[in-house]
Amino acid sequence: MKSHGHLGVLILVISVLLSPPLRAETFTSGTPISTPKAIIAGLSFECEFISADGRPTPFSIEFSKSGRSVYSHSGVSTEPITGVVLPEPGRHLIEVSSGEHTWKQTVIALPGITTIMPPILAILMALLFRQVVVALFAGIWLGAFFVNDFNIVRSFFYVVDHYVVDSLAGGSGRDHVSIAIFTLLLGGMVGVFSSIGGTQGIVNGISKIATTPRRGQLATWLMGIAIFFDDYTNTLIVGNTMRPITDRLKVSREKLSYIVDSTAAPVACIAVITSWIGFEISLIKDAFISLGIDRNPFTTFVASIQYSFYPIVTLVFGLLIAASTRDFGPMLTAEKRARKTGNLLSRKAVPLSSIDTEIRFDSSKSARWFNAVIPVAVVVLGTFVGLVLTGRGALVESGVTEYGLMDTIRESNSFVALLWSSLSGCVVAFALGIVQRLGTLTELVNAWAGGVRSMVFAIIILVLAWCIGSVCTDLRTPDYLVAKVSGLITPGLLPTIIFIIAAAISFSTGTSWGTMTILTPISIPLVVKIAEINAVAPGTQEAILLSSIAAILAGSVFGDHCSPISDTTIMSSMASAADHIDHVRTQLPYAASVAFVVVLVGYLPSGFNFPSWLSIIISAVAIAVLIMLVGKPERKYTEFK
Repeated sequence: MKSHGHLGVLILVISVLLSPPLRAETFTSGTPISTPKAIIAGLSFECEFISADGRPTPFSIEFSKSGRSVYSHSGVSTEPITGVVLPEPGRHLIEVSSGEHTWKQTVIALPGITTIMPPILAILMALLFRQVVVALFAGIWLGAFFVNDFNIVRSFFYVVDHYVVDSLAGGSGRDHVSIAIFTLLLGGMVGVFSSIGGTQGIVNGISKIATTPRRGQLATWLMGIAIFFDDYTNTLIVGNTMRPITDRLKVSREKLSYIVDSTAAPVACIAVITSWIGFEISLIKDAFISLGIDRNPFTTFVASIQYSFYPIVTLVFGLLIAASTRDFGPMLTAEKRARKTGNLLSRKAVPLSSIDTEIRFDSSKSARWFNAVIPVAVVVLGTFVGLVLTGRGALVESGVTEYGLMDTIRESNSFVALLWSSLSGCVVAFALGIVQRLGTLTELVNAWAGGVRSMVFAIIILVLAWCIGSVCTDLRTPDYLVAKVSGLITPGLLPTIIFIIAAAISFSTGTSWGTMTILTPISIPLVVKIAEINAVAPGTQEAILLSSIAAILAGSVFGDHCSPISDTTIMSSMASAADHIDHVRTQLPYAASVAFVVVLVGYLPSGFNFPSWLSIIISAVAIAVLIMLVGKPERKYTEFK
């Protein structure tokens, strides 16, 4: 099956399309067996017998293929059937008996290769044809095609009536809608303060200091570090604020989006006071509880930061790239184009944000920098205050009377905080325009609407990215990837293997948080048990545990950086008004270079208790040497001063 996976899929699809549908034969209304949306051959799954009256009812179930039994079980309706495995792909008959009643139902076990086909199709189409919307839709449609028993027409409409609707109204719908509204509100705020000269004022002010491409890039990097507590806030504020400045300095949009992307998530995932901290700690806590380990999840997370090689070294890499103005690969081509010709975007580029064309500033009015800084500061400080207030509210509601700052951050609702802060920023921007008589209310509302409108296309792509994440969940893409590499595990290699698995899942699904959710409860017990079985020394066992926890986080961020279907990658392109595929193409060699170094110098040695601080130093030196040897300095390819 491994060597003929694609042929097997083709034969299965043709056989299903040509064969007549088999319907359930039942003596009562409805089929009482509940199965997953997609069953993957070789992967265990869970199903359930649902009795008509809800009371415990004895039953027996049998799965068969071509008249041959492959799985059978007897139990009562209140107990779920776990560990069901259909070893071969193809049609299977389910026969359920309970008392005098018998039900028959057919299901299709999909070949394992189908689990990764939708994200791979979306990624390849996006890179080849540069049409992200079409590529994402095609990937979602292919997944819906598998989920809906290869029904072409039904799967086409399933994309909209199920995946799109569910991404905005399903289990994660509230969070997704919050992100979309936050993005639109922030776009509207930028539209307002741009129309009253705030952006132009910042450009005029920083341009006195950031007089060269090097200084402009360093200023962008420093701002990315300063807004450390939330990656979404970081991405949208830094990209929108610094874009006019880097444009004036002829820094390519690809370079701007890289610096924005390479500071947002890396700094947010390792800083102690961030919107990530509560999520990360809760996952670690749940894993410890499942093992019966009495260990503080917060101090464990803090101790693991020293092994977060990819986020740390990525920040160092971004600083060195900005300070040296040396580039290589596709980024070098982009920077050459921008410096020599002044074309900030490639000839075929389609920027995700159109705020530059939507909003115009009347040059006859005064351009004041504080008209932009004050609303941005309101968003930054408001988000932090919102995190504290929502966390405090959650603690008080749960009956906790004594708590500290970290407790409130851990229990906070980052999405609510983002909504509060972005709305406050809009109000402040409106107030500044009206008080200074820089525009009528109608003009300011039109500017706000223009800013919102500039973000709509990116929101569409975000929704589709969330949809393909749901497709991967339905097809159990992460489980398939984990199963494929599970046989390679040995104690010393655990951090490296976990990093690679996390990167593969995050790249395929486009979500770092989803990857952490999947891998943390699997990886921590796995590390503890394998270390115990192999009688690993306590010191080395601690190093493997901490570096493995860090590897989950780091691999998730790395895969997220490289994936064209990642929401944070899309938002970086959007905030920088860059072409999304150009951003992915130029960022990939840089992210891959850092990942290669940290795997070789960081995660591999950490599994054998090599000092983490020494790994970081060696990694920093290695990437500095790489940039000096491979990167081409600006003075050699441009006459720009």
